[in-house]
Amino acid sequence: MKPLKHYSLYTVLLLLFACNISPKPIDYGTDGCYFCKMTIVDKVHAAEIVTKKGKVYKFDATECMLNFMDDFETNEIALYLSNNYLEPGTLIDATQATFLISKNIPSPMGAYLSAFKTKTEADSVQSSKGGTLYNWESLQVYLSNK
Repeated sequence: MKPLKHYSLYTVLLLLFACNISPKPIDYGTDGCYFCKMTIVDKVHAAEIVTKKGKVYKFDATECMLNFMDDFETNEIALYLSNNYLEPGTLIDATQATFLISKNIPSPMGAYLSAFKTKTEADSVQSSKGGTLYNWESLQVYLSNK
């Protein structure tokens, strides 16, 4: 009877760790964008989605992540993440980020879209680079109307 308990415990632990809902590091220069299939090389503009089952989708730009959402059940998504413009390679919660579209900051897919952890940071960059600020909801509306 004891071995059965041990196997049950191992099975439960395996299931808990197998469904880990957390970001995965992007392997720049190797990973490909799930939407456009380009190799992800830009540490400033990459993005990632993590589903409620723990599946990770990686993108070379936030606009690819948003375009991917058009063909995906968004109620299955647990995390929307974008790289922080001021900390290249660092993923931040896209739903809480402030976004800047500025012709003075090129992005991989040509939307000139960058993410910032705080509005204060975005305001600071906007003052020198120009452009328009968006939150998560207003960005989705803006891009869906393009």
